[in-house]
Formats: sequence, structure tokens, C-alpha cells
Amino acid sequence: MSNRAVLEVIALDAEDAVAAQAGGADRLELVTDMAADGLTPSLETFAEIRAAVGIPLRIMLRAADGFAAGDIDVLVERARAMRAAGAREFVLGFLDPFGHVDLVAVERIVAELNGCPWTFHRAIDRAADRDVLRKHLADMPGLDTYLTAGSASGVDAGMDVLLAEAGHSDLPGYEPQIMVGGGLRLEHLPRLRAAGVEAFHIGGAARPRGWEGPVDAAAVRQWRAALDG
Repeated sequence: MSNRAVLEVIALDAEDAVAAQAGGADRLELVTDMAADGLTPSLETFAEIRAAVGIPLRIMLRAADGFAAGDIDVLVERARAMRAAGAREFVLGFLDPFGHVDLVAVERIVAELNGCPWTFHRAIDRAADRDVLRKHLADMPGLDTYLTAGSASGVDAGMDVLLAEAGHSDLPGYEPQIMVGGGLRLEHLPRLRAAGVEAFHIGGAARPRGWEGPVDAAAVRQWRAALDG
């Protein structure tokens, strides 16, 4: 198994995607509307990005801000349309009002994905019980990654949780890869890498001018170098 860490970068459009790939990103998370923490992009945006780059694309399936699924029919239809357009990897995650995984929503959407790989995103950081959530999802087809900061407040607050979970990969529900993201900074990398974390996710860190500006290839390259070093 290669020891090269996976670097995933958020892309809002083809310009972002090209810069991220040039900087050494292994994968892109495609979203729109970061003011709402990332919603499903348009089919047109997906098509433009897919034509512009050659690295894997994970499509966010989320219709509204927050971690409730909302109208599951809308999400299923978006998943179906993205699949028909050629999308092969996805990102999703929904909680019920009590902070438990919304299995009805997840199961319906995952059935539509038909075995495609997918990430359960940072909804895990708002879960009432992370371990129970993982066990509930343990046999879900296609689930290969948890995107997490260890805490709803970000990596600074979640570091101890992340380090502990990285050591649990042999336990039921911990087989999916941990991808750390959410307030991640370069200085966090040594401890996480030493604990065995092999996947990292950046959004704002790839954009020196903030979310109004594009992904900067040089910023991504700095992360690539730090991970490879």
C-alpha cells in the first residue's frame, strides 16, 4: 500500500479544479454555496470540472444548510441525475433531531448510488455518539471515508478524538478511512501522520484570498509538499 497521503481539496468551479490538480490534489470535493457549508453543485458545474481535470471527484449530496436531510426525494433525484451524468463518487451525511444518524435518508440515497464509493461528512462531528453512528453505518455499501475534525469546533478541539480513532482501525465501524478536515492547519500534520492518518481535506486553506477568491495552486503545493515530506 502506498504511503502517499490523500489530499482532497474543495472545488467550486473548473478554475478551482485545475489549480487544485496542478498543486497536487489527489481528489476534489465538489460543492456550491459555502455560505451554507456546501451544497450539491449543478450538473453543468460537474460537467465542466469533469472535462477540465483527470482526478477523482466526490459530489456533495446536500440540499440545505444544517445536518437534517430535508426532502429525501430531492436528494435521491440529484443523486440519480449526477450518476446519469457520470458521477462515480459522493459525499453525504444526515442526522435526526436527536443527533443520531438518519438511516432512512442515508439508506435511500446509498441505494441510488448502487455501490459507488462515498464519504460520510462532518455530520459525524455533530453526532450524539460517534461510536454508535459508526456501528450503525458499518455495513453500508460504498462507505469508505469519514470526513471529520474530531469535534464540531474543528481540529484544534478534536485532536485527541482523531488520534484515538486513528488507532481503532481494527474495530467494527472503524474500517473506513479517516479524512481529517475542518480547521486543519499545516502544523497539525505531524501528529496526525504519526498516528497513521493518511487522508486530509482542505477548503479555505487552499484559498489565500478567502472563499471569494479561487483555489491557489501554490497553496495546494505547500500542503502536498508537507504531506510528502
